[in-house]
Amino acid sequence: MSLRGAAGSPGAMDGEGDGWRGSRKRPGPGRAGRAGGTAEGRGGAAPGWPAGLAHLALAARPAGRCGEGSRLCGPWDPGPALSGSRAGGERQRRLEAQRQYESGRRCSTPADARPAAAPSARAMGAPWGPASCARRGVRGLPRAASALAATGLLCTALAAYACWGQLPPLPWASPAPPRPVGVLLWWEPFAGRHSATRPPPDCWLRFNISGCRLLTDRAAYGEAQAVLFHHRDLVKGPLDWPPPWGVRVRSAEELELRVLNEAEEALATSGHRPPGQRWVWMNFESPSHSPGLRSLAGNLFNWTLSYRADSDVFVPYGYLYPRTHPSDQPPGLVPPLSRKRGLVAWVVSNWDERQARVRYYHQLSQHVSVDVFGKGGTRRPVPDIGLLHTVARYKFYLAFENSQHLDYITEKLWRNSLLAGTVPVVLGPDRANYERFVPRGAFIHVDDFPSASALAAYLLFLDRNPAVYRRYFHWRRSYAVHITSFWDEPWCRACQAVQRAGDRPQSKRNLARWFER
Repeated sequence: MSLRGAAGSPGAMDGEGDGWRGSRKRPGPGRAGRAGGTAEGRGGAAPGWPAGLAHLALAARPAGRCGEGSRLCGPWDPGPALSGSRAGGERQRRLEAQRQYESGRRCSTPADARPAAAPSARAMGAPWGPASCARRGVRGLPRAASALAATGLLCTALAAYACWGQLPPLPWASPAPPRPVGVLLWWEPFAGRHSATRPPPDCWLRFNISGCRLLTDRAAYGEAQAVLFHHRDLVKGPLDWPPPWGVRVRSAEELELRVLNEAEEALATSGHRPPGQRWVWMNFESPSHSPGLRSLAGNLFNWTLSYRADSDVFVPYGYLYPRTHPSDQPPGLVPPLSRKRGLVAWVVSNWDERQARVRYYHQLSQHVSVDVFGKGGTRRPVPDIGLLHTVARYKFYLAFENSQHLDYITEKLWRNSLLAGTVPVVLGPDRANYERFVPRGAFIHVDDFPSASALAAYLLFLDRNPAVYRRYFHWRRSYAVHITSFWDEPWCRACQAVQRAGDRPQSKRNLARWFER
């Protein structure tokens, strides 16, 4: 078989030479190629072939079979096609030197001498030698290399097993359920000390909070991770605290609530609580309407729960959240203006001439008509259709707070104004404080005007320009209103906060100083 027919044909080189990157050119006239198909050129290689691929062409010829057992490989037989030429003689001398170099190497198996093994191995990037029978296959690897490979695989498996516990959870894996937390409500807020307690809410069904065990039985005081104390009920009447923890109680009656006549004694005994238990001070009134606050100074409470954003458990009166469904409240992008028959409405329960809101009302009512609803005096009673439907008939609502303090923004804004579908005119903390929770274009602040008469003039301007008035409802394109459910939601939020906080210790060194600032 000639060399050109064995490996030099276009089919042989083009079909399996994709990985060789050797440029192959067809010999033209005047070149060294000859019609007889014999290999000529430098080093006896075929014209246009890299010199290193000549060994591959030789390997394609049937080589002498290796002997059985441990016989050395025999010399290559170049065949009669190269024996009569000078190039064949030069190749024979090189092969003789190569045979002497390979005299110490043994064949692994006669199957290694198959001609097809050479191109496939080279195409995969494996080193290829001068003789196919001297190539080492997988079964011919030295024992040291095999042992090294096995050791590497074993180390890799052990490292993966040892580090498995430190890997992050898989994205499709279910998160671990929150740890169960017991929260004891010491008193039902504003219900009285001797009133029957109502069943606790289901935090999972109401607020999508799992792992909560809400308690009302004081006998479970030692099992609770947190105890809620409502401020108004604490300071109303004799002080009422849990019994000191760790003190042996002789009678069952002493397990009931203890009445302490002195605030100093209360501070002394209440410091002995179960390890890790949190006492949570809960209050939703402003500092101006929180009597007895200074008597609770010190490190009596671990946590605070209030409308203040810097509380340990922040529960505002309401908030805006991204609108995701057409049924989110309030419905519609703009309330129907045809139903609005009045201009300004105000619903007030506690009328006090000393309050800033009452003084401002008197000034504003001199320039614009304000319909006031409530109990007592000259105020109108709220119609039977309810507060929200009543306010919805007006273009503006006076969301005036009874006092001005940090973050004290109540249901007067969230429920009576935004949810009802009217533009709130607010009086409370400054505008920057409101804008932390509400878009700046969703309300009118009394501080934006130098006087009540200037505010009245602007309200009348908006009444005459519906297009400008509608801009105050642009927020409804993106947000909906959530109204806090008292007292179920603060109870469940306290449970959620304990779950997230873990064992992080915390306490308020001076409760009155923090809340009154």
